[in-house]
Amino acid sequence: MDFTFTEEQQAAVEAAKAVFSGVAPDGVPSPALTPGAVADAFDQPLWAKLAESDLLSLVVDPEYGGAGLDPIALCLVLREAAKTLARVPLLENSAVAMTVQRYGSPELARQLLPAAGRGELVLTVGANGRTGHDPAELAVTAHPDAKGDHWTLDGTQTAVPWAYCAQHIAVPAHTGEGRAVLALVPRAHDGVTLHEQISTSGERLAEIRLDSVRIPARDIIETEGAWEWLRDLLTTGTCALALGLGERVLAMTGQYAGKREQFGHPIATFQAVAVQAADRYIDLRAMEATLWQAAWRISSGAQGPLPVAGDVAVAKIWASDGVRRVVQTAQHLHGGFGADTDYPLHRYHAWAKQLELSLGPAAAHEELLGDLLAAHPLG
Repeated sequence: MDFTFTEEQQAAVEAAKAVFSGVAPDGVPSPALTPGAVADAFDQPLWAKLAESDLLSLVVDPEYGGAGLDPIALCLVLREAAKTLARVPLLENSAVAMTVQRYGSPELARQLLPAAGRGELVLTVGANGRTGHDPAELAVTAHPDAKGDHWTLDGTQTAVPWAYCAQHIAVPAHTGEGRAVLALVPRAHDGVTLHEQISTSGERLAEIRLDSVRIPARDIIETEGAWEWLRDLLTTGTCALALGLGERVLAMTGQYAGKREQFGHPIATFQAVAVQAADRYIDLRAMEATLWQAAWRISSGAQGPLPVAGDVAVAKIWASDGVRRVVQTAQHLHGGFGADTDYPLHRYHAWAKQLELSLGPAAAHEELLGDLLAAHPLG
């Protein structure tokens, strides 16, 4: 078996490194120093550079102006983005675009994908439901009218990222028959109101309330499995962000421990320090292995003893617990220097906490994995 990445995937990584090399983590707005949200919008200049480098159209099919790469390529780019704390909706925009491409109508794809790939249109998604704990599709109801040419949406989605900057928001909803559908709702639309929320990392989120919002049927994705596929892709992408962030934090810790001296010796030479760093390295390798397993299942559609949601759950369990352990150890080994707001580690810590809890903490995915194991006995 060949576990190496393809030439196209490796080229995407090199392009991403070139773009993100211009981002200085210690220049990223700090939630500890900024009252309220760290900014009203994402990093627009960086977004333009991603568009110029064709990284926004990376996963869009050639017929819509993209490269047609897979979720593995997206996760590789997200991994690089997290190392520099890149403040862009790359995950949400790409994940929604891939879902529209895979499950939406050709008309909807032509309407959204070319502009999304050029960075002219931003797509995001409400994936947290009303409380952040219940399934997101249960937070909104969707009913077709008598003629079937429009649908009406009612409900609330909380903690929607980049909602104030996006032109369209993918909203999961449930029908009276219990089916899950996905609605592409324009942000500026009758019946849509946004209420500001702020994330742990200081980013501006929104609670989106839908009050009898009428959407054309062409903007509704009814295909079975569309929402579940998008949710799994978002979760896997979040794991890629956690991996990239954790790798950068461990590298920072290694550099610091190699220079910081105690009793006349670098603290990196102390056994207690080395053992803690080694444990976190093991965490990162486990995060990496489970990430690529989940991304490969999503990309290939390969069958396994459990549905793909099982591999995604395992990846998220490792990502949530692993990234938390990495930043906690980093803070411990940095001592008071790690809390200095002139040093970027506190920013990584805030982002790590946000990623740990995004789309469900480890405990929620352990419960999901248990349910899957009960429903699909192994052996």
